[in-house]
Amino acid sequence: MDTLHHLLFLILLSFSVLTQLPMVKPSELDGTSNMANEELFALFEVMGDLLDDSTWVDAHPHPCTDTPWPGIQCELVPGDTLLHVTKLHVGPDVATTPACKSNAMLSLSILKLPHLKTLSLFNCFVKPQNVSLSSSLFTNYSVLEQLVLMSNPGLTGDIPSSLSHLTRLRVLSLSQNSFNGGIPKELGQLMQLQQLDLSYNFLTGEIPQEIGGLTSLTILDLSWNQLSGSMPSSLGQLSSLQKMDLSFNKLAGNVPQDLGHLEKLVLLDLSRNSISGPIPDTLSQLENLQYFLIENNPIKTNIPAFVGALKKLLVLGLSGCGLFGPVPDSFGSLSNLTALSLDRNSLNGSIPSNLGALPHLGQLNLSQNHLVGEISLSSEFITRLGKRLDVRDNKELCIDQKRYQNLSYYLEGAPPCIDSPKATNNPWVDQTGTGSGTSKSGMQTSDGGKGRLIVAHLGLSDSSSLFFYFGFYLIIVYF
Repeated sequence: MDTLHHLLFLILLSFSVLTQLPMVKPSELDGTSNMANEELFALFEVMGDLLDDSTWVDAHPHPCTDTPWPGIQCELVPGDTLLHVTKLHVGPDVATTPACKSNAMLSLSILKLPHLKTLSLFNCFVKPQNVSLSSSLFTNYSVLEQLVLMSNPGLTGDIPSSLSHLTRLRVLSLSQNSFNGGIPKELGQLMQLQQLDLSYNFLTGEIPQEIGGLTSLTILDLSWNQLSGSMPSSLGQLSSLQKMDLSFNKLAGNVPQDLGHLEKLVLLDLSRNSISGPIPDTLSQLENLQYFLIENNPIKTNIPAFVGALKKLLVLGLSGCGLFGPVPDSFGSLSNLTALSLDRNSLNGSIPSNLGALPHLGQLNLSQNHLVGEISLSSEFITRLGKRLDVRDNKELCIDQKRYQNLSYYLEGAPPCIDSPKATNNPWVDQTGTGSGTSKSGMQTSDGGKGRLIVAHLGLSDSSSLFFYFGFYLIIVYF
């Protein structure tokens, strides 16, 4: 039925607006409509170019008064007795919204709606019809404050630099479209802009330095594009910024030290780029940071010590960064932490037992590292996390089978310890005296009174049963 309706509409397409407009009586336009004729006709033309409903004009001859439509909002302007369209929204979330037609377009008649403050089109340009934004749509006379064009895969071409004419713009969201080309540097002229979301497109080139001039910006989302080059240091000037998401791009170079000036920042996501280390210590100034994600970048350093001082952290993602060295004990003081991902690195030493005391931690991934020694997390903690605790592929981790006899299922990949001392983060002492630790060769060592016991073991294990454990032991006792 929808297909038949669509075919009939295409046949009548060229006559739709012309045949509909005369059906609205002049007396109605001048009287009960409370709108200027020119503005009402312009609205009919815009909706006729968007919607797959040839009866829309008949059903809504007075869209601001007697026959309202949920996607249209009208207001009185001071000093004027007429109503003016201030908001136009088309999308599946609006009740009784007819679907956009297959050859929908954004008409230049929208320029005849001089009081329009909000324009939002969701899921309207769906088919790959190569619809682009005309640079003529955006002029200095516009009072537009919010422009939201989202989930329109058929919307392609360059982002027009003429958007810079929208000097009152506070929200610019062009997410989940098919825009390509670079980010216009002219966007840096939108001094009142508070939200800039260009995510999920095919944008290329570098992030313009001029973006750093948007000092009112609270949200910057450029994720899921093909942006390259280094992050401009000017981003550190975005003093009001609360969210910065540059993930899933091709950015390289270092994290600018100036990002430490973003004291209001709550989320920083730089995941899935080619950013190299070290991570600058200036980020220790981000005292309000709750989400720090820099996964899958070639950082290749120790975990920065300052991370353990970011007390408001809720989520910390450092997976796949080539990190080495121990897991800092200071992580045990991140009392608000809910998720910690350190997998796919080269971390060594033991698992800090104080991680098990974090009251809100609900996910801990330490898999695919070089961690060693006996796991000493509390049974209550292991039970609470269950399979959200991942310690697999750490060949020298082991468990006290008696202590965790009912929890080995959750500690997959960790074999039982066989009378071996716990590994620590202390270096192996190769001089006389007491001490314990892990040698450079991977041996676990322990002092035993007059002499030293060196135990080296090689083994294959099945975490579910001790009977599958095989070991070779070499014991040398010397005095």
